[in-house]
Amino acid sequence: MAPRWIYFKQIFPTKFQASCTKAKIEDNWMNGYEVGPSVEIRRLKDDRYIVRYTYDE
Repeated sequence: MAPRWIYFKQIFPTKFQASCTKAKIEDNWMNGYEVGPSVEIRRLKDDRYIVRYTYDE
């Protein structure tokens, strides 16, 4: 089954800003009991960036 993706609500003008949000999402799971999501940064056609991560039930 393909992973279900959740898109972060904000669009970022730079890849650096998107990578900071990616690090925050990954850090939230680092010390928890759950397996962390896989987090991706995707570039839009207008050279802005979005962050998305997997959601598994």
